[in-house]
Amino acid sequence: MPDFSKIELSESTDGRQINITATGTAGNLIHTALSATGPDNYDEVWLYASNVSDADTLITVEWGGVSDPGDLIKVAISPEVGLGLLVPGLILQNALALRVFAEDNLVVNISGFVNRITA
Repeated sequence: MPDFSKIELSESTDGRQINITATGTAGNLIHTALSATGPDNYDEVWLYASNVSDADTLITVEWGGVSDPGDLIKVAISPEVGLGLLVPGLILQNALALRVFAEDNLVVNISGFVNRITA
C-alpha cells in the first residue's frame, strides 16, 4: 500500500508564499518533484496564486519543462480573486521542475502544497 504525506512546496520557506520575480522563461522554481520513478511514486501538486497589484496579470506555469507548449499552463488572475487555483492536483514525478513566471514582476505570490505518494 502506498504511503501518503502532505508536504510544502520544495522552494517554500516554512510553507510561506513564493514571490514571483521572473517575467519570462525560465520562471521562478516553485517545486522539484520526487526523483523516484514508477506508477506508485509521484507528487500531486496544488498551486494557488494571489495577485497583489491593481490589475489583472497573466501567470504562466512551466509544468516539468520550459520549451514544449504542452508544458505550459496560462492563467489570468484578478486582484479581486484572493487565492486563485492554478494547478488542481496534477501529478509530477522523475525530479521534474515546476516553475512560474508572470507578465509583471513582484505582483504574484504562489502558495500551495504537495501530496507525496510513494510505494
